[in-house]
Amino acid sequence: MDNYAEWHRQSIIEKLISNLKANEFEASYFDTGTQAADHIRKQCHKGMKVAFGGSMSVRTLGIREIAREAGTELLDHGAPGLSDEEKLAVMRRGLNSDLYLCSTNAITLSGSLINADGYGNRVASMIFGPLKVIVIAGLNKIVYSEEAGFDRLRNIAAPMNMKRLNRNTPCTADGLCHNCRSAERGCRAYTIIRRRPAHTQFEVIIIGETLGI
Repeated sequence: MDNYAEWHRQSIIEKLISNLKANEFEASYFDTGTQAADHIRKQCHKGMKVAFGGSMSVRTLGIREIAREAGTELLDHGAPGLSDEEKLAVMRRGLNSDLYLCSTNAITLSGSLINADGYGNRVASMIFGPLKVIVIAGLNKIVYSEEAGFDRLRNIAAPMNMKRLNRNTPCTADGLCHNCRSAERGCRAYTIIRRRPAHTQFEVIIIGETLGI
């Protein structure tokens, strides 16, 4: 039975990578997060401006530490001690970074990236501004359709992220998206990226592990 499961897993990964490339993305697959981190390490150079979306996947892989060791200028709005105004300033600077690293809420088998954002800095940076965008996604982010992607976003990613951020939203009460008129709502800007945005280098890295939310 394990052989069949591994065959199915590899078949899905191959189809996804093929479709991402057909959609003009650079696409890479790594069995482990350590391998993916080493790949990203090679793209971090002294003096570069490196910015981040609020990604647990990026944090888990230690990419901030890798970029810092490489001598890059870190644009990290999640750094401790920043005021709200300072966080916003860092987010705006991230739009003009050399390298922007983030994850995605869902990625379809056809090679579309589906996301929701509260401030809009992450979805904006994924579409235009940084010279290169790298999106990191574990196998848990793969879905079979855009409809399934939005369902994952609403009923898995959003409730868990809002709970992580201690937001007062309906989904933090019962784990499901419904009737959200909260001032602390985190899902305000929704995007579907079906092809690589023009004039932006864009790499999607798939990792053969459960990673992030």
